[in-house]
Amino acid sequence: MPHSIWKGSISFGLVSIPVRLFSATEEKDVSFRQVHAADGGRIRYKRVCSVDGEEVPYSDIAKGYELPDGDMVILEDEDFEGLPISTSRAVEVMSFVPAEQIDPVQFGKPYYCEPTSDAKPYVLLRDALENSEKVAVVKVALRNRERLATLRPRDGVLVLQTMLWPDEVRTAEFGFLDDDVKVRPQEMAMAESYVDALAGDFEPEQFTDDYREALESVIEAKTAGREIARPAEPEVDDSKVLDLMDALRRSVDAAKKQRGDSESDTAAKKTPSTSAAKKAPAKKAAKKAAAKKAPAKTATRRSAAKKSA
Repeated sequence: MPHSIWKGSISFGLVSIPVRLFSATEEKDVSFRQVHAADGGRIRYKRVCSVDGEEVPYSDIAKGYELPDGDMVILEDEDFEGLPISTSRAVEVMSFVPAEQIDPVQFGKPYYCEPTSDAKPYVLLRDALENSEKVAVVKVALRNRERLATLRPRDGVLVLQTMLWPDEVRTAEFGFLDDDVKVRPQEMAMAESYVDALAGDFEPEQFTDDYREALESVIEAKTAGREIARPAEPEVDDSKVLDLMDALRRSVDAAKKQRGDSESDTAAKKTPSTSAAKKAPAKKAAKKAAAKKAPAKTATRRSAAKKSA
C-alpha cells in the first residue's frame, strides 16, 4: 500500500476509532513531460509577477480572490485561522442512510480506512453497516477543506468516499426536456430488445483501456527503435440509415451476433481438444477399413492370373 494521506479517528457515538486513510484508486494514464522538440530538454516554468515582471519566490506568494470586476482580495494566513474547519482530525458521523438514496454523481475519491489500534470497534461499525444495509454520512477535514463523505464496508474494509456538496452539482437544464417527444411502442420494444441483447452481470475484467495499451505499444516501439504498427481502422457501415426503427433493428442484430461470437469463442477455449478427440477414432476406423479391403485386391489379382493360364 502507498503512504497514508491522513490520520485521525472515526467518531462513532462515544466510541473513537483511530484510523489511517489510504488512497483506494490509482490512475493508469500515461503521463508526458513537456520538452523542447529540438533536443529533448524539459520545459520549466517560473513564477513571474504580471505587474513588475519579476520572478517571485514561493515565500512571497499569497492567496488572492479575484472579484468579478477584476480586483484582487489578498488573504493572509491569519485570515484562515478563524475559519470553522475541524482541526481535531475526526471523521464525524452525521447520519446513517440507505445507499440507494445517494446520487452517484455526488461521489468523489475513495479511501481505505485502516484501524491503527484495537480493531474491535472498527469491526463493530463495519458489521453494523453491513447488517443494516446503510452507509454513514460523515464530515471530515481533508487537505485544508471540510468535506462531505460516506463510510461503507467493502471487502471487509471501511471505505471513506468523498462527496460533492449539494450546491456543487449542476442542474440539468436543456431545452429538449421541455419538448413533448413521442416514442412509438414499436420503437420502445426494439430499444428494449437491444438492451436485452447486451444485458448481463457487470464484470470489470471484461473492459480494457484500448487507447492506453496502444499508446504504451507505441512508446515501447519508439524505445526499441522498431517500426510502429498502425492499428487497423474499424469498418464503418456507410449505408444510409432509413429511420430510427431501421437503426435499432441493425443494432439488435449486431449485438446478437457479437454476443454469439463471444460465446462461441469462450466455448472453443473451454473445449479445444474435443473435436480432435472425436476425429481420432474415425482415422483408426478408416485404417481398419483399408486393411479389410487389401485382401480383396489380392484375390482379384489371383483370379486374373488363373484366367491367363
